[in-house]
Amino acid sequence: MATTKKTLRAGLAAVMAATFTLGAAGAARATPPGPGVTGTIISQKTIGDTDFVLREVTLPAGQATGWHYHDGVLLGKVKQGTLSHYDDTCASDGVYKRGSLIQEPAGPDHVHIGVNHGTTPVVLEVLYVLPTGSPLSEDAPNPGCDFQ
Repeated sequence: MATTKKTLRAGLAAVMAATFTLGAAGAARATPPGPGVTGTIISQKTIGDTDFVLREVTLPAGQATGWHYHDGVLLGKVKQGTLSHYDDTCASDGVYKRGSLIQEPAGPDHVHIGVNHGTTPVVLEVLYVLPTGSPLSEDAPNPGCDFQ
């Protein structure tokens, strides 16, 4: 329990340490995660009307998360590899290497994708701070980007 509390506190502190803004969603078909992209729940707890879910996400070399957004704030740390992050204007809004912190704001006006352009897997530790009962992510259409 103490480890979970420390992780939650560290994740919430990351909101202040790493912030970026994303654009609005385009109109095309939804994109699923690439082959082999996995997520394992490490811990989850509901406090009041908020779900806290700690998860390890792995993106194999050359794969992507698929276009999506979150109903709540996402806080992450890159444990391995390099994650390239893009907004719905097809612009890179960050390249995150091992040890980097990532923060993704909530809502459908913050559509994004994470891509592993490298040759080794990207491993992320992610804290989802969501309204109770919300999915971890919501699929979004590809806004017409072709960089994978």
